[in-house]
Order: sequence, then C-alpha cells, then structure tokens
Amino acid sequence: MLFTLNGPMTDLLILSVVSQRDAYGYQISQILKQVSGTKDSALYPVLKRLQENGFVETYDQPFQGRNRKYYTITPQGRDQCEQLKQQWAEYKDAIDAIVEGGNLDEQD
Repeated sequence: MLFTLNGPMTDLLILSVVSQRDAYGYQISQILKQVSGTKDSALYPVLKRLQENGFVETYDQPFQGRNRKYYTITPQGRDQCEQLKQQWAEYKDAIDAIVEGGNLDEQD
C-alpha cells in the first residue's frame, strides 16, 4: 500500500536515506517509491529546497561517461533529521492510539 507523503515526511525520508550513505536522485526516488507514489519530478524541487536550506550538499561523480549528482547530508541536516524523527515518533504514537484504541479519551 502506498501513501501520500507530506512535506515533513518527504524531508525525513530523504534525510534518512542520505544520512546512511550519499545517494543520487534516481536512487533516492526508488527508495521513496517503496512507500509512496511520489513522482521523480516532484523529488527534485524537494532536494533543491533541502540544499538551499543547508541540509544537504551535492557533488558530482563520473558515471559511464557523464556526471551523476550525489547528495550528502550536512551537520545541520543531521540535526533536522533528528528533529523530524522525534516529531514522527510523536505523530506515529498518536496515530497508533487512534488505530489501536479508538482514542476514547474523555473529549467533548
């Protein structure tokens, strides 16, 4: 099952991927496609924004006679990734509370 990703979730997934190892755009898009129907064309503006915000940097590496752009996480990107992971954990807990228990707290 595929879900629509919001901005913070997309950022979290991309930053998580590049925190493990440097990756190029197509590689990142294939990983995201495991959980989302995100189109390749939607990924590149997000990568550009992450770069402009100082969360990732790029470098070129030759591959089969042409350059491939790789994304690598910055220290600021690692901090952002940790913040997003914490927010995701809180959100996931709230979702789990609803799914598992109906969130039947006394609310009017």
